[in-house]
Amino acid sequence: MANSGCKDVPGPDEESFLYFAYGSNLLTERIHLRNPSAAFFCVARLQDFKLDFGNSQGKTSQTWHGGIATIFQSPGDEVWGVVWKMNKSNLNSLDEQEGVKSGMYVVIEVKVATQEGREITCRSYLMTNYESAPPSPQYKKMEKETSHCLSESGKTPLQVQDKNVG
Repeated sequence: MANSGCKDVPGPDEESFLYFAYGSNLLTERIHLRNPSAAFFCVARLQDFKLDFGNSQGKTSQTWHGGIATIFQSPGDEVWGVVWKMNKSNLNSLDEQEGVKSGMYVVIEVKVATQEGREITCRSYLMTNYESAPPSPQYKKMEKETSHCLSESGKTPLQVQDKNVG
């Protein structure tokens, strides 16, 4: 992902949508597990939101063994992430991966800014009814692996501002 600006990929059409990822779906390998149509579109910034980690209904995930990424509205803050262009045939699998049916996350529409200053509308997810918790070991490892993704912007998508996180 040497170039983090918008690719020369056409924007969404009637067969596709844009998805703003800020957590585990920053990784190509992770998003492609259930969503093979995902194509890197660009790096983008979500203004007036903040990244957090938590457990849905206060229950630690059996998969992640710690806090899972989410976002919440926070004026003046920002979240950096990746925009994927995806075929609408992957909508159900993405929702399933994000736990929409179980009520863990809800679908939200967000406006993000590309590094070139272009505003685009994307689908994203927000965890409901969660309690903040330190990031899982997998997220801590992933943050190190993805820190190079946004080197041109000087931001890391999973910059953790929690002083309890090592």
